[in-house]
Amino acid sequence: MTPDTHHHISGEIRHGRHVLAVRVYYEDTDFTGVVYHASYLRFMERGRTDFMRLLGADQRALFEETAQEVPGFHFVVRSMTIEFLKSAHMDDLLEITTAPEEVKGASMTLRQRVARGAETLVEARVRVAFVAGGKARRIPKALRQAMRAEEDTAPPHQQVGGR
Repeated sequence: MTPDTHHHISGEIRHGRHVLAVRVYYEDTDFTGVVYHASYLRFMERGRTDFMRLLGADQRALFEETAQEVPGFHFVVRSMTIEFLKSAHMDDLLEITTAPEEVKGASMTLRQRVARGAETLVEARVRVAFVAGGKARRIPKALRQAMRAEEDTAPPHQQVGGR
């Protein structure tokens, strides 16, 4: 695997939260120029993936590392609750924020927010499970510890949604 020389495109971790800038392109919108609802899911997936990457859990490296020990290891979204509050439009610059809410043995719950400046557009709560061979498996210890460390650095009274 080649070294990541463009780490800045993966966003950054601030105060226990991952923050990723995303520009809205034509392909993200419907015929009226408003962001299509499924595009927000892609934006949030990028946020979750880059959050784990910055924690040191490059998914490709994790797959390679665990393939011998746990064949077929992968991440799955177990559940998602999402609130679409306001619309984004073509060429908007959005900020995708991801923060751990709870880390358990085989799953974790993340809070995500899509914002344009200070304005919250979408809020989501995502439960992600770690699976191999069709069964839930324990989250690797290094990732569990990294997630809990980030969980501990976020102010307890603040949610990603900022409400």
